Amino acid sequence: MSRMQAAEYIGVSASTFDKMVTEGEMPAPKRIRGRVIWDLKGVDRAFEALSNADGNPWD
Repeated sequence: MSRMQAAEYIGVSASTFDKMVTEGEMPAPKRIRGRVIWDLKGVDRAFEALSNADGNPWD
């Protein structure tokens, strides 16, 4: 999915998503024939690894 789609998918702005990628909270994109795209499963795994609002893991 595109950067904008990935950001929307997890409910953040594109700039926040960019920061999350830079900080390692979200996966880096893949490049396919000049397109920069994010893997849905990778974004899902990264999102699941984030802590919830009270700082505890989802598990």
